[in-house]
Amino acid sequence: MSALDRRLDRPGAVIAFADGGGDGHPVLLLHGAGMDHTMFDAQAEALTAAGLRVLRADLRGHGESSLDEGARFSADAALGDIAALLAERRIDRAVIVGHSLGGNLAQAYAAAQPDRVSGVIVMDASWNAGPLSSVERLALRLAAPMLALVPSRRLPGMMARASAVWASAIARTEETFARMPKPVFLDVWRATVSLVAPEPAYRSPVPLGLIRGAEDRTGNIAVAMPRWADVEGVAEYVIPDAGHVVTWDAPDETSAALLGILAEDRFVAAMR
Repeated sequence: MSALDRRLDRPGAVIAFADGGGDGHPVLLLHGAGMDHTMFDAQAEALTAAGLRVLRADLRGHGESSLDEGARFSADAALGDIAALLAERRIDRAVIVGHSLGGNLAQAYAAAQPDRVSGVIVMDASWNAGPLSSVERLALRLAAPMLALVPSRRLPGMMARASAVWASAIARTEETFARMPKPVFLDVWRATVSLVAPEPAYRSPVPLGLIRGAEDRTGNIAVAMPRWADVEGVAEYVIPDAGHVVTWDAPDETSAALLGILAEDRFVAAMR
């Protein structure tokens, strides 16, 4: 039986989600591009055991969430889905934990709706407002066109090998990526890039936590996240022997880092 037992009708999509319920503070888990809610299996279990109310969802066009024929994935639509999901569950404020694209969406949602967010924890995602060098700007512009040149049959394996370190995590990542049609994945990639918009004076309006795999070599994350931590004055949790899909490369260590951030005074205060 699927862990996602609820459905939310949205313009152009149906969102599959689960609400663990309980009296704990809500924590919404948002997966990365091409992935699905299963990447957070270990973390959902750990958060639930800690007494938190865990919500999981598949982003539109991912996993068990559909995308209507003719509809295309966009960042605005995904942000609308987040707002609608929290409203449907009557949640006034939640901590949002986002991996990769999920982390970019979490940043954008907190920037737009800070009163609805009690904290953001970003895993292996680009810094939306961070500065970009000319080389990084060029890489962002060329990413989607370059991926479009990769044959569909090769793309899942290529992305998996770039995203995970351990053989088991690579295999799971490739299997998950392979479920998404290439045109949808390219739209998802473009949406991710659209959320990166340098804004030097911007600082997070809510408590911020940062986690990345030590072996993450995707994009500029390994370079940008330490700078981001320094600018925001927060600790960066670096998980050894893990790549971009840190939750599968090092599930227990990632769960411990996540719980450690949520136990920090600034998060505890914000969740009261």
